Amino acid sequence: MEPNVITIDQIRAGRAMARLTQAQLAARAGISTTAMNNIEHGTDAKGSTLRAIQTTLEEFGIEFDMDGRGVRLRPTGTHWPRY
Repeated sequence: MEPNVITIDQIRAGRAMARLTQAQLAARAGISTTAMNNIEHGTDAKGSTLRAIQTTLEEFGIEFDMDGRGVRLRPTGTHWPRY
């Protein structure tokens, strides 16, 4: 995997923290639900698709630690988009 690209585990964890379904995350990221499901099950995805997913999760307050491959919620009091 190339550096600074989120992992499958980070996608799953971030989606759970944001309380999004695969369909909700896929729609917000501009991909199909089938593509989202395939990515979470290990199918290779384009870097641009992974960046779209990461950007979407970041809009929901998810922060990624690219060095340690961690995921966390942004501290409270920040803006959360509606879905």
